[in-house]
Amino acid sequence: MALSDQELKEIAYLARINIKEDSFSSLKKELEQILELFEELNEADTSEVAAMSHPLDLSQPTRKDEVTEENQREELLKNAPSVQSGLFLVPKVIEGEV
Repeated sequence: MALSDQELKEIAYLARINIKEDSFSSLKKELEQILELFEELNEADTSEVAAMSHPLDLSQPTRKDEVTEENQREELLKNAPSVQSGLFLVPKVIEGEV
């Protein structure tokens, strides 16, 4: 797959990287080789391969969803300098329009 200079500039912009004009040819060649490898991978027949989320046949043990901490909300709110409706009030730190 051949890349144009404009496409390379757009890729660089999307990746937020600066590319010098004199390195375009070598970078284009490398990217084209990478894209050719992906084209080869796309040609592989995967119709008989089952979809999987992990390469190994493992399962993640789960735990019961239980509350392990006691509710200390009222105790913690007592330490706050300013509270309203059960929430901490903090000073505005960002200026600007609402």
